[in-house]
Amino acid sequence: MLCGRYAVDGIVLMSDPRVAAVAVEECGEPLVDCRTRFHVDERRSDPEGHWAHLRAGVADRLALAERSLPYGWHWLLVEGYRSPARQREIYDGYAASLRRLRPEATEAELACAAARWVAPSHTAGHVAGAAVDLTVRTRDGTEVDMGCPEAATPEESAGTCYTAAPDLPAHARRNRGAMIHALRSAGMVNYPTEWWHWSYGDRYWAFTTRARSARYGPADPP
Repeated sequence: MLCGRYAVDGIVLMSDPRVAAVAVEECGEPLVDCRTRFHVDERRSDPEGHWAHLRAGVADRLALAERSLPYGWHWLLVEGYRSPARQREIYDGYAASLRRLRPEATEAELACAAARWVAPSHTAGHVAGAAVDLTVRTRDGTEVDMGCPEAATPEESAGTCYTAAPDLPAHARRNRGAMIHALRSAGMVNYPTEWWHWSYGDRYWAFTTRARSARYGPADPP
């Protein structure tokens, strides 16, 4: 792993100051409950149901993208909105685990490594309701094999969590390709260290697409 301060293996991370510097022109779209439109998994559910919410425009784009999936495939949404406190909790927990694994690493190196898997709360698309962790299921509920489990860390997956990981089996590469095609065709962008993380309208989307500004800033809990 070639980890600079804000990039890893040539990938711009969400900890990069250029991402944080993107202006936000909040459009005011509401958060909507996606359980009325999609299959929503409960593996990371919360009692309030926050995890199942996304901005209305993001949900519309997911619906559009689903039409481009192979026949019989459907989205399985795992997590959408997170509160800033929940985002910080996840970030701090992963950073602490990395400190135990790499006690010799500098703080800058640890921050870079942490951002491969979870964004700092000030640039996180989940906090804006603009990012979704998702995978694909068939009509009978079977999850489509994407080469590694959804939300596997780089350490757990030996790097196969990276969207363009070179050592994937051919069938997993084809499956990811179908997913990527559908979501990109709907205007969404991927975080390249996590094949399951896609967003629209957040700072990372704006940075990636060179939009003038992000459409969505941090949102209040639904």
